[in-house]
Amino acid sequence: MSDATIFIHAALADLAQGRGLSASTSEEIFEYMLRGMLDAGQIGSLLSLIEAKGATADELVGAATSMRRHVMPVPLTETTRARVIDTCGTGGAPKLFNVSTIAALVAAGAGAKVVKHGNRSRTGRGSAEIMQALGVQVEASPEVQARCVEHAGLCFCFAIHHHPATRAAAPVRKSLGFPTIFNLLGPLTNPGRASRQLLGVSKAEHVRVVAEALSRLGCTRAMVVHANDGFDELSTTSANLVAHVEGDSVRTVTLHPEQLGISTATREALQADTLEEAVGIARDVLHGTPGAKTEMVVFNAGAALYVSGEAEDLREGVERAREAIESHKALERLEALRAASNQGS
Repeated sequence: MSDATIFIHAALADLAQGRGLSASTSEEIFEYMLRGMLDAGQIGSLLSLIEAKGATADELVGAATSMRRHVMPVPLTETTRARVIDTCGTGGAPKLFNVSTIAALVAAGAGAKVVKHGNRSRTGRGSAEIMQALGVQVEASPEVQARCVEHAGLCFCFAIHHHPATRAAAPVRKSLGFPTIFNLLGPLTNPGRASRQLLGVSKAEHVRVVAEALSRLGCTRAMVVHANDGFDELSTTSANLVAHVEGDSVRTVTLHPEQLGISTATREALQADTLEEAVGIARDVLHGTPGAKTEMVVFNAGAALYVSGEAEDLREGVERAREAIESHKALERLEALRAASNQGS
């Protein structure tokens, strides 16, 4: 029996008893997984047992440390890397239009440097589908992505290309059919090594856990958010649970859109049912069409600008986001990204 098998058997036994894994154990198990040393049954058991009891900060820190070791990075300068932010959700929440993707463009329009990490969605209108429909080359190489950040202020990183070591787990995750710890790990393993993040989670109990993991992983500043109505975004339809991360500090607050002068909305006003409709919403927002969808984007882009350091506080972030849309600077960032991403490697 191999060392990996002995180790995973002991860890699965602990998980079956409801005991969490230490950060070092989690790191070692994920290292075995990413090196192809676990079989499908072991991977499925690991993911299912962690999900059943709920992932801990220790488990996230260990797993993310291993995944970061294997990620295919975007080759940015250290100066640029220190400024990079990501706007990314964990998924698993009710689907609206692509708020975080449009917010990334708006934040870039206001001066932030964004490495947008994303993937396809089971709905057929995830961030990869939206970016592709808007003319962005989502299959661009890391070198082209770095050029996009330099010339357009942002790039899109297609998650499946940056995490090749996770391919062994992909069929298991698909077979399980429910969210796993990998949904939480995606935003923690940005290929641009972003240390500033606006990160949405689909469950309230994940807010503090993910925030503590970010803090321990060396995050500079982040907001981990969950809307009371279930969305993994800052929502204009309800109050929002927010964990602010500033280095070693984590504090949790409730944030209402009205506090920042953001108009509230109904869920129906924010819905998109097809890829074509979602793309149309993106274009409308970037062209400055007023309404509930633009308010939702402004709310999230304003938060992104705050975590990026481009704004002193959330209110200034919201003002800067509005200005980026109204001046068409956000639209210009999309056009620049489209051009830079299609120039080839």
